Amino acid sequence: MQLLLKNETMRLRDFVEPLSKYFNLSEQEINEIYPSGNGYIFYDRISWALSYLNMGGLLDKPKRGIYKINQIGINLLSTPSKINSYIEKQLEIREPNKQKKKNIGNLVSVVETTSELTPQEILYSSFANIRDSVYSDIIDTILLKTPVSFEKLVVMLLQKMGYGGEIENSGLVTKLSNDGGIDGIIKEDVLGFGRIHIQAKRYKVENCIGREEIQKFVGALAVAQSNKGVFITTSYYSKGAIDYVNSLNGSTTIVLIDGKELAEYIYDYGLGMQIEQTIEIKKLDADFWDSMKDE
Repeated sequence: MQLLLKNETMRLRDFVEPLSKYFNLSEQEINEIYPSGNGYIFYDRISWALSYLNMGGLLDKPKRGIYKINQIGINLLSTPSKINSYIEKQLEIREPNKQKKKNIGNLVSVVETTSELTPQEILYSSFANIRDSVYSDIIDTILLKTPVSFEKLVVMLLQKMGYGGEIENSGLVTKLSNDGGIDGIIKEDVLGFGRIHIQAKRYKVENCIGREEIQKFVGALAVAQSNKGVFITTSYYSKGAIDYVNSLNGSTTIVLIDGKELAEYIYDYGLGMQIEQTIEIKKLDADFWDSMKDE
């Protein structure tokens, strides 16, 4: 509001440079975007702050996108510590039911003016927490299944990710009695010249997979006359295992997928997943509203 006191009117973009200097922000902090790629976080925080000040009656908007401090705002500048409580009271007067929603756990309540996060950031954070919880459920569910079921699952996942393309019966699970250290195969072409061999280990999350197991897999690939393999586990890999794969220098290509990545792929590609809820967030179409004449 101090900026508005010095300037008669300001647009949203006019706040970016002076506020970034005031908070001593780096270029990276100024240009940080949401995980969805939809918008700049710092710019959005300024926008929400101005919205709260406007809804609280401290700012006026003589035109769309133009902000001007009013007399109430000027008066409150003499006691900055009272600004947040004043805005909260004004918002309760405008929408008294919002406070009730906050009390029953509504994470994106407009009355949370004292939060350091904007409603959009709270929404993304809540989504990330829900997604991480689902990742955990995916791994827990896999661990309840049989090893053969897991092998079938990883073959289906690679097909879902596009490996095997439109080839009929491109993926198969090898027979237990004679798998030779290979749990599944993806055919990359119709004649089967190109193949991806799969090793699947359904281990508890705390069980580390070391270099020795990866070396055995490389040996199994050599017997199968293949130089491409994917090792998938529900647990994680030791540094030695990862370093060994990185040292193969292209003679054999091994991709390691740990439990976290496995859950992410299953989630992102929708394997065995269903959409529980879709939330649609809209914003003003600037071109539409700017085409109308201001009063």
